[in-house]
Amino acid sequence: MTRDRPFGTDRPPMRSDRALHSIALWGLIAVSVFQAASAIAGGVALLVTGGLGMPASMLASAPFRSFVAPALILLVVVGGTQVVAAALVLSRRESGLVWSAVAGFAMVIWIFAETALIAGSSWLQWLFFFTGTVQLANVLALTGVVAWLPREPLRRREGARRGRARVGS
Repeated sequence: MTRDRPFGTDRPPMRSDRALHSIALWGLIAVSVFQAASAIAGGVALLVTGGLGMPASMLASAPFRSFVAPALILLVVVGGTQVVAAALVLSRRESGLVWSAVAGFAMVIWIFAETALIAGSSWLQWLFFFTGTVQLANVLALTGVVAWLPREPLRRREGARRGRARVGS
């Protein structure tokens, strides 16, 4: 017998579990798409404007002399992992949960590093810290780590989608 439910819960999934699973899944997709678009737009804007009007002196305690490297990190690392995560979760690939965790951690680490290096914060940093945390919480929910939501695969069997049990399984 395989353990699909956390912490030894033996009850079968209920209709409310499926609704919570759907909310967590679509919440994860929405947060990933939002963060991907924001990171890509922010990275491009930093590159095109040379720092969005911020003085290079903001990077005095950073290992960078200009905003080019931070822009590329934001664009490629943060934005790229979010794009991969969103695409995989949208296509219901189980690896999308791993990529979503990586992308969520990338966002949270980016915000911590940014706040520390520029020695200040704004409401946008708090927003992206929050969305990164929400992304990680949704990953935990969808992997079955939390006891209140049993683990369910992202991609259901073909017969289950149509409301019928598979014959011969």
